[in-house]
Amino acid sequence: MRHLTLCTGLCVCLMLLATGASAQPDQKLTHDIFKELIEINTTHSVGNTTQAAEAMAARLRAAGFTDKDIFIGGPTDRKGNLVATLRGSGKRKPLLLLAHLDVVEALREDWTTDPFKFEEIDGFYYARGASDDKAMAAIFVANLVRMKKEHFTPDRDIIVALTADEEGGENNGVKWLLENHKALIDAEYALNEGGRGQEKDGKKILNQVQLSEKVFQSFVLEAHNRGGHSSQPRKDNAIYQLAHALDNLAKFDFPMNLNEGTRVYFERSSKIETGPLADDMKGILKTPFDPEALKRLSAFPNYNALLRTTCVATRIQGGHADNALPQTATATVNCRMLPGEDPEKVKATLVSVFDDNEITVTAKNAANMSPPSPLNPELFGPIERVTQKMWPGVPVVPTMSTGATDGAYLRNGGIPTYGVCGIFADINDVRAHGKDERVGVKAFYEGQEFLYQVVKELASKTSVKRVN
Repeated sequence: MRHLTLCTGLCVCLMLLATGASAQPDQKLTHDIFKELIEINTTHSVGNTTQAAEAMAARLRAAGFTDKDIFIGGPTDRKGNLVATLRGSGKRKPLLLLAHLDVVEALREDWTTDPFKFEEIDGFYYARGASDDKAMAAIFVANLVRMKKEHFTPDRDIIVALTADEEGGENNGVKWLLENHKALIDAEYALNEGGRGQEKDGKKILNQVQLSEKVFQSFVLEAHNRGGHSSQPRKDNAIYQLAHALDNLAKFDFPMNLNEGTRVYFERSSKIETGPLADDMKGILKTPFDPEALKRLSAFPNYNALLRTTCVATRIQGGHADNALPQTATATVNCRMLPGEDPEKVKATLVSVFDDNEITVTAKNAANMSPPSPLNPELFGPIERVTQKMWPGVPVVPTMSTGATDGAYLRNGGIPTYGVCGIFADINDVRAHGKDERVGVKAFYEGQEFLYQVVKELASKTSVKRVN
């Protein structure tokens, strides 16, 4: 049985007082913005991000933003992007706040609720895009309105970019803006999705800041054979060839390769964890590293993905008739490469692992390589201070996303990008792209206050704190 809950203004007020908020936000406005965004379908197939962009522009105009502060544009009528600017004194280069408006597809029959109807159930907001990434889009718009009403004049422009086609499509979103209107979003650095607060057994354990992300590239394997009648089988079978190559891949691991961000991640995580897991994290940081510790950590898919480049078979197809030997067999292998690794060397490694000169290996897409963002003390200082103010004792931990975001385009465009939102969720309850996507009501409003305070500090004074 589902029980609807209501987080009252008093509840939020008390929560903000407890976390040291400087002023009470308009919770109803934030709620209404979030609901409006959720209930505009922005899927790639039938959705319309231009409608969502125009709705958010209307919210900003109502708060006093003028047409010169707002840009809406994109390659097609229903794939618009929004860029809005809170003007500052210009003493420093702008700060960019990035979130995407588009969401992945969702079928009503797969969900407990209607994925495109905003619902509050048992302390959670349910809907497609609730966590990825309309929560951040709504927060950025609501916070920009709040700052405008406060007559806040930052010492740098604060730019909010809400984009299309992050989840699918080509030549749009951040890539399109960089190629066609870079001046609108050019910034000293950007805040983006990719880092979240993690909870375990109801306790907040760390606040992530994404410094880098793995690189997506797929390869197609093809095995060809002359075929024949299935009543007279031979050992040279295209499906067997492909199966042998994929079995080799299943037994293979790329070598461990820690970068600045993942090394700090394991250093700080080893202080949070206890027992053998903490010891193993310390073991891989030794010189030379402990191979048994690496083996044990690699058994956890989430840690394994942070330790090395990974490649895995995701699709397979072969044969043309039940009574015929296969003439063709194909498979797709998806790789998530560490930043800085050479895609050609990854491909060469795969060819060697497959160990079959008769199987062709072809890249399915170009690899969008991007450098990690540096551990910037000016940015980490406010993040760490606000984290300690709101959640004393919770460490800030740099991380590398194993998935992909539009931050890669910004980094390649010369804009260091950091994934951080301050929205906490259970480490074992990740529903983005899946059934019954949700975000905690309390976590959502805490994330709003976190981002408000961090952005205000980043845009009002130079704050430096050494990152150890």
